[in-house]
Amino acid sequence: MKKISIIGAGTSGLAAGIRLQSQGFQCEIYEKNEAVGGRMYQIKEQGFTFDVGPTIVLMPKMYQELFEMSGVKSEDYIQMQLLEPMNTIHYPDSMALQISSNLPQFISQLESFSEKETAGYLAYLADVYDRYVRAKNVFLDISYRKPSEFYNFKTFHQLAKLRTLNNAYQSISSFVKEDKLRKALSFQTLYVGVSPFSGPSIYTIIPMIELLFGVWYIKGGMYQMAKAMERRFLELGGKIHLNRTVSEIVIEKGIAKGIKVSEQLIPSDIVLSNADFPWAMKNLIKERKNKGKYSDQKIDRMKYSSSAFIMYFGLSKKYQTTVHQIHFAKDFKKNIDQLFEGVIPEDPSYYLYSPTQIDLDLAPDGCEVLYVLVPVPSLHQTKLVWNNDAIQNLRRQILGRIKYIKGFEDIESHIIYEKIFTPETFRDLFNLQFGATFGLQPSFFQSLYFRPQATMKQVKNLYFVGSSNHPGAGVPIVLMSAKIVANEIMRDHV
Repeated sequence: MKKISIIGAGTSGLAAGIRLQSQGFQCEIYEKNEAVGGRMYQIKEQGFTFDVGPTIVLMPKMYQELFEMSGVKSEDYIQMQLLEPMNTIHYPDSMALQISSNLPQFISQLESFSEKETAGYLAYLADVYDRYVRAKNVFLDISYRKPSEFYNFKTFHQLAKLRTLNNAYQSISSFVKEDKLRKALSFQTLYVGVSPFSGPSIYTIIPMIELLFGVWYIKGGMYQMAKAMERRFLELGGKIHLNRTVSEIVIEKGIAKGIKVSEQLIPSDIVLSNADFPWAMKNLIKERKNKGKYSDQKIDRMKYSSSAFIMYFGLSKKYQTTVHQIHFAKDFKKNIDQLFEGVIPEDPSYYLYSPTQIDLDLAPDGCEVLYVLVPVPSLHQTKLVWNNDAIQNLRRQILGRIKYIKGFEDIESHIIYEKIFTPETFRDLFNLQFGATFGLQPSFFQSLYFRPQATMKQVKNLYFVGSSNHPGAGVPIVLMSAKIVANEIMRDHV
């Protein structure tokens, strides 16, 4: 039985561990933090329970398939609920648009703009669904080991059909003309940390996935998925070592031989890194010759996703709202441009998440959980310093905006618990290079074949998985990354 040392108990590390353990490998996970989950982390304080990172459940079959392939029923591990409405979008002029997967209900809202806009919206759905199927089957669910697997007639023919060189906003603009609808169909690129005005148009699949497959909620919060994966991995015989920091991937003559933990060598037949790929290249692989094309200089030159400023509030009062809310800035384009120019947006958009609207167990009686996320620049190529003044200024600004929401006027007087995460928190707690919460930016030349792959030709028996690797960021996509790397390991070692 071959032993695999997995670095990091993040989403894809746990998922890959389940797949490999169920195929007869002996997997041991080494995690630097005191609990599993990576960015799918949890805060529990004063009776309040907060999801730290991801909060939106898309493509539930991807979650369920992981348990079912290992021989159990997914409903015995996670309980999912379809959200209706899936989210509410608030515009600066006080108009609100409730996004619903209930088509008759949603159509009536679209028709309030015009029948022409409604037809354009439906045409967008049909067009992007075809592109989604093509991307999933041809590009996303495979690993690129050599140039010929990408540079061929079939690939370029399919890329042309995907129209990947347009940005997301341009692609959507060809279907709908109303600016409010364009924003409603483009902001989701921020789910993977890229601008809708520069990110490849393929990311318009995200709002399509929301509308056609629904937005779901996992009972107990997103962290229950991490706990369910931990449970299944342990049931299969895997081992998890918490509070154990990996300091080096040991490589001898181009072959991974194990890892070092507190200077102790852990011999391994296979090493699988779930650490953020850029961080792992700079910190865990010591010799330049083993880094391949990913020198420290190249890592620093690569493009990184945006980051997040998140406020976790425990409130001593119930507030009536929806689970997910988006609040747009007055000048959305300027907001996004500043986000990727390395400055805190003057007038930021923000996202509210209140799972206690439907899950009362996450807060004391009569209380509410409110998660407030503001997209901000990563620490890459910026002089931003997240000192107390910067944190408090942004906190005051966003709370000032929230207090204008009907029913939330008194929110500040009801905050009885709060915690704030900045890009520096994400950098330090999760070893994310430059605090980029979604890893490498999924620009065209950092996607597909151009993105770090599951394998490295310079080093045998070393594999990578996670959001900075192909196919990219987002929980369903990193679950796909886990499936890809497990298949690659079985291809080489079975």
